[in-house]
Amino acid sequence: MCGLCGEIRFDGSPASLTVVENMTKKMTRRGPDATGTVMQGRVCFGHRRLKILDLSEQSRQPMSDPYLGLDIVFNGCIYNYRELKTELEQRGYRFFSTGDTEVILKAYHAWGNEFVKHLNGMFALAIHERDSGKVLLARDRLGIKPLYLDDRERVLRFASSLPPLLGNEGVDTEINPVALHHYLHWHAVVPAPHTILKGITKLPPATLREYRKNGTFKDTTYWQLNMVPEKTVHSITEQEWMECLLNQLRKAVKRRMVADVPVGVLLSGGVDSSLLVGLLAEEGQEGLNTFSVGFEAAGGEKGDEFYYSDIIARHFGTDHHQIFVPSDNLLQTLPQTVSAMSEPMVSYDNVGFFLLSKEVARHVKVVQSGQGADEVFGGYHWYRPLRSSTDPVSDYCRAFFDRDQSEFAQTVHDDFIHNNYSEEFVADFFARPGADHPVAKALRLDTTIMLTDDPVKRVDNMTMAWSLEARVPFLDHEFVEFAGTIPVDLKVRDKGKWILKEAARRVIPADVIDRPKGYFPVPALKHIEGPYLELVREVLTNDAAKSRKLYKQEYINKLLAAPKDHITPLRGSKLWQVALLEMWLQIHGVS
Repeated sequence: MCGLCGEIRFDGSPASLTVVENMTKKMTRRGPDATGTVMQGRVCFGHRRLKILDLSEQSRQPMSDPYLGLDIVFNGCIYNYRELKTELEQRGYRFFSTGDTEVILKAYHAWGNEFVKHLNGMFALAIHERDSGKVLLARDRLGIKPLYLDDRERVLRFASSLPPLLGNEGVDTEINPVALHHYLHWHAVVPAPHTILKGITKLPPATLREYRKNGTFKDTTYWQLNMVPEKTVHSITEQEWMECLLNQLRKAVKRRMVADVPVGVLLSGGVDSSLLVGLLAEEGQEGLNTFSVGFEAAGGEKGDEFYYSDIIARHFGTDHHQIFVPSDNLLQTLPQTVSAMSEPMVSYDNVGFFLLSKEVARHVKVVQSGQGADEVFGGYHWYRPLRSSTDPVSDYCRAFFDRDQSEFAQTVHDDFIHNNYSEEFVADFFARPGADHPVAKALRLDTTIMLTDDPVKRVDNMTMAWSLEARVPFLDHEFVEFAGTIPVDLKVRDKGKWILKEAARRVIPADVIDRPKGYFPVPALKHIEGPYLELVREVLTNDAAKSRKLYKQEYINKLLAAPKDHITPLRGSKLWQVALLEMWLQIHGVS
């Protein structure tokens, strides 16, 4: 887990080492253990390293192989790198390091653009071919690792986080109206290639981009999730599905134990993270560190789930760490949390993950997280009504979206009102081949789009803010492909995630499985009052907000007058949503 950046010139002039070094410095927290740059005329790469595999200097980055004529910067972890290394050695390749970066370099030389299909892991990377001048950018199948781009006619700059790109001269920081529409409709989900700023995009997941020396490029989508089950699946019994599910998940969990440092677990007390702890215990993991966070109650809503995380910690004998955050600490931490966001992210869990990661980083450098299970196995409330839907697009949007087009027109200034971009996106995605059932269409959308640009991005940003690597077994692409073959009814039966919960009974206590569904609770940001309301009022009414002319003041006044009356279908605060975007813009100096 690291941070990468670079500059590529297409006008014949050399790349700027100064620009790359400045971007590298701004990603210190993503990789505090080492820093480096490599300059090859018109191409310059920068890197920050967090040492997880091969702690020696042999795996430092940027990594160059003069014999092969290749340079690479890489962020992430390739879990099958040892198997690939053995295969490459049999082809005659020799290695000078014991980590995964060199394996990627050799894999590209051996298989060309097909190399990405051999990788099992999370990654964002850039490879430079010295002889041809070609530069490749790639991102993992489910977008677990980010890659942001400032791509202009004569120069390309890229980084693992958006804020480092803001320091470069001439970045177009106007608000992107398509992204704004997504942000305010889709619970802050802004699908690639868009970001909230016109001048910065992000490479889509499962994409390999090949830049030629003249600046033209070609994108290849190297993986797509198919959710049309084979005809034979109906002959498989429920018990057989459960056994297969656990076996596939065991593989994913075991792969993510690969590290030269200890691995812990973020234990929320829900089924997903509890199951990871149970499977790690089965693998013989001893002295496992587990971590939970809780907050003060607000508005009559409980702020922690310690009761359930304690059950799992006691059952499996983990070294459990319980972090309680008083409201005063939460308020003080909010600016740091927003500063750590690559993009504005509205979910309350951000501050929870930020504070949890701070504590976890005192003990371990790597953790496993249960993110993704709800999207892969249908754990959310909006999937069940789709079982018999005759208009899945409308039903999905009605259940998920924070506001309709009419309210959007009341929210933002007229300059930002154009098409109904978000509903159009959902309609287009649902129409694509590879998912026939309405529930399958929604699951595929959420797994490959919503998950990437909400929960997964949140985990990456908040853990990396404290130099912590988070691994997500439920998003092992082979496991996701397997889950796509499971009949829809087995996922959304009862209250959702039925097949996963029933399989989990073989591993973890039933008290955790049969509990009411929980969320990462931060009540103070849902029930905005007192100092939180004053903070939000200041952000939305100061000179920076007024000069931006983003929102209509009448709408803002209505939210400020009665925050508790304006809650989204996903139980979020509309006031917090509009304030968070403005707060992010101000903290990152976007005028």
